[in-house]
Amino acid sequence: MSDSDSVKKAVMKQVLEESNLANARTLIENVQINCFDKCITKPGGSLSKSDETCVTSCMEKYMAAWNQVNAAFISRVRREQGGL
Repeated sequence: MSDSDSVKKAVMKQVLEESNLANARTLIENVQINCFDKCITKPGGSLSKSDETCVTSCMEKYMAAWNQVNAAFISRVRREQGGL
């Protein structure tokens, strides 16, 4: 492997890591907004038990769906790049 190939792979790895971090931040923001809007119908000084249960369930479902989409995307990218 040449020096240019190793530099290219290092840069690609760094870009991927930065992209993953940005995606994670976006995901967390979306989960918070979407689950709050869905579950907290009457905001107040504290959350009811049903509010907490709804938010927890919503977040778990949202994260599971995101994980599936992310895994499919990574698989596709690897396939298209020839297994890098």
